[in-house]
Amino acid sequence: MTETTHSRATPEGPMNAAGHEMPTSDAHLPPRRGTAGAFLVAGPAIFLLGEFIAAAAWTDPSYSYTHHFISNLGVRGPSTLFGQYMYSPLAWVMNTGFFLFGITILAGVATLRDPSGGRRWATLVPATLLAVGGVLLALFPGSGEALEDGTGEFHSMGAFAGFIGGNALAIVLGRGWRRIGGSPRMGRALITVGVIGLLSTVLYLAMIFTAGETPIGIIGLIERGAVHPFLIGLICAGASLRKRQTVNAPLAPSITTGQAA
Repeated sequence: MTETTHSRATPEGPMNAAGHEMPTSDAHLPPRRGTAGAFLVAGPAIFLLGEFIAAAAWTDPSYSYTHHFISNLGVRGPSTLFGQYMYSPLAWVMNTGFFLFGITILAGVATLRDPSGGRRWATLVPATLLAVGGVLLALFPGSGEALEDGTGEFHSMGAFAGFIGGNALAIVLGRGWRRIGGSPRMGRALITVGVIGLLSTVLYLAMIFTAGETPIGIIGLIERGAVHPFLIGLICAGASLRKRQTVNAPLAPSITTGQAA
């Protein structure tokens, strides 16, 4: 004798025969989320690795993560801007990181499907803003000469597009994280890093506009407060998706199951 149990899907989640909502199983989620997770890990890793390599090559004087702007690493130089001397021997490494990281994150967001049929534009818009910002940063390095010839405006647009897009993306993903099979804790973490990043962006702007040409000792640290938290958050989120996909892949059942008795 075979007993068959059917379930039906609703916008909130699958329902059993008795009409009770069942928890969304990882196995029922789109298989693409493993690929999306890989992109979400790779994008921030490209940025952070490019930043580390370019900074390590800057030895005379040594590059400071707390004092120097991130953009300085993409300026071959020598040049000076906002009281900071810029000479980055491996500027092309940082600019390659700028160009690729946002595009890679956008690919991850575009691959990630929301099984609840939510509004995908809410994640695609900030992810696209982040990608465009990264491309502008790469194509228009923020040197002192760029400020004089007008191309520095494009660099500034790219920087703030990245700040706003990256942190808004973290918040939007965090709010919908449970719908794509993530844990509530990770969702809250994404929202937290996004808020921290936006607050750091406001502080960064305030210090830039009030300081003028006066060097700001910890401006590099404040700028990284607007960038690094959401990068780390996306790495953790992507790794979580990859891990859950791997663990649950062998256990994937169909929605309709049968038990032999």
